[in-house]
Amino acid sequence: MSIRVMGALCAALLVVTHANGAWSQTAPTAAQRASASGQQHAPKGILTLRQALQQAVNASPRIDIADRNIGMADGRRRQAGAMPNPTIGFEIDNFAPGNSENVGGAETTLMLSQLIELGGKRDARVSAALGDADAMKWEKDATRLELLSETTLAFVEALSVQRRIQILERQATTLERLVPLMQRRVDAGASSPSEVTRTQTAVGVTRLERERARLAFAVARRDLTGLMGRDLPDFTSVSGDFTRLVRPAPLEVLIKAIDDNPQLMRWTAIRAQRDGELLVARLKPIPDVTASVGWRYYSDTQQSAVRLGVSMPFPVLDRNRGGIHEAQENSRKVHAERASNRLALITVVAKAHDTANNQLIQLDLIRKTILPAARQTYATIETGYGQGRFTVLEILDAYQTVADAELKEHEALTSFHSAVATIEGLTASPVNVTRAR
Repeated sequence: MSIRVMGALCAALLVVTHANGAWSQTAPTAAQRASASGQQHAPKGILTLRQALQQAVNASPRIDIADRNIGMADGRRRQAGAMPNPTIGFEIDNFAPGNSENVGGAETTLMLSQLIELGGKRDARVSAALGDADAMKWEKDATRLELLSETTLAFVEALSVQRRIQILERQATTLERLVPLMQRRVDAGASSPSEVTRTQTAVGVTRLERERARLAFAVARRDLTGLMGRDLPDFTSVSGDFTRLVRPAPLEVLIKAIDDNPQLMRWTAIRAQRDGELLVARLKPIPDVTASVGWRYYSDTQQSAVRLGVSMPFPVLDRNRGGIHEAQENSRKVHAERASNRLALITVVAKAHDTANNQLIQLDLIRKTILPAARQTYATIETGYGQGRFTVLEILDAYQTVADAELKEHEALTSFHSAVATIEGLTASPVNVTRAR
């Protein structure tokens, strides 16, 4: 009889252990995007915005970190649904080593106990874990959108510096064309040799600015390369239309679009998670039952018996009031945290909206008034200089005005496209540098 009872207890233990093993299986690992993206290479030479964004999404470790966080949350969800393990115990009573008289009266007990959770504690843990898992998914979407926005801003910066190099190169070439004209006047005795020197100095200063711009382009390339998840840049230039413009949507429309930003959407999942944690805290004082079944063997009579037992804690001293209060405050805090997050996003979007509209006004003024007038003045003075009607200072000053206006236009374009990229990154709209009028 004792052998049958022990066999039944062991079989029950194996069944419970197998059931818990099914719950404790780990979740499948996320796809190894980093190794897969290593097989996709950005084209050599010219890089477009679309290619940069694709590379950033495929190879950036930040996306991989977000995937791992989702996997960890899934593991927590699985663990939250796991049942407590059973407990097996072995006891010998009335056993006195070295005393042969007491050995025969020993009582051997084999016990199997199981904690039974009451009040829906397991469901509450699962609910909190589901909210955590949803929050991690929204966190990944927010990370992806942030990465796309940062990559676009880095691309705009690289395109801006590249265009600045081209402008400075063109300006230096234009100044160099003045040197032969001035040299002819010097040879004819109509001007001082210092005029040629002044022009060459202006050319040198322009080329110095160009070299500084080249250094800035190298830095911008490396910043963009890092966002694309690569060690070294494998492109020499970027391609995009920097001069085409589009007016941003009204600020009211942008503010409404902000509510769809994953940074705000995740607060719904966080609220569900914290509500689940509050329920867990409220259910904690409910006592759980520990049921046990055992087999006892009496050595003196060589008989056995079955033992049954039930135990539970007596919730008198600890009602988890502090834990419940903390969970309540943490749940109530969600609304304020979301409101603070939303206000911060609105502030950034509003600043970018004001910047974009202001840059459009500046560009309109530069293109319609300042640049045409500066170029006409320079053309007039250049023609008159060959006729001896203007000095070298006047022609250099006229050209400097043109150069300054061209660079101001470029700076306004850079500021405009950066502001637009910021708006699109926060309103979750498609990010694109090339835009229709």
